[in-house]
Amino acid sequence: MPIGPRRPLFYIGVLSTGFVLGAFLSELLRQFLPPNAVATKFFTYTVTPSIGPLYIDLLILSVTVGPLALNVSLLGLVGIVLAYMLARSLF
Repeated sequence: MPIGPRRPLFYIGVLSTGFVLGAFLSELLRQFLPPNAVATKFFTYTVTPSIGPLYIDLLILSVTVGPLALNVSLLGLVGIVLAYMLARSLF
């Protein structure tokens, strides 16, 4: 099977699926490991970059967007890798 350029929708779908899978794995780990265990703290530590709020005032219309935030953890990155490997093997 030749590997060529993929469409942006493919990558957006893989990233979305990976983040959802990573969040699921993170919550599953929080449920089954003790809360003060080092492994729990290491794998479920999240970094949350955020943008906003963004104010747009166009005289007749005023819009506020945000803040937009993304929770990134180690298991989120593992979820992205797993989703990419699964999508690559299927398509």
